[in-house]
Amino acid sequence: MSFDPPAPDLQKILAAWETWERGEEQPGKTIATLKTAGLDVILRDLKERGWLPVSS
Repeated sequence: MSFDPPAPDLQKILAAWETWERGEEQPGKTIATLKTAGLDVILRDLKERGWLPVSS
């Protein structure tokens, strides 16, 4: 039996980031939440697509 991780959850990723920015969560817990919410999948996908940040 294999395990298929759930699809990335952008809402959960953004909520974790915002909670950390407000100082309501420790960095380790934030990283764990970002990981389980699929941030690594999103970052790999952006890299494969050749995404570049837009300068302001």
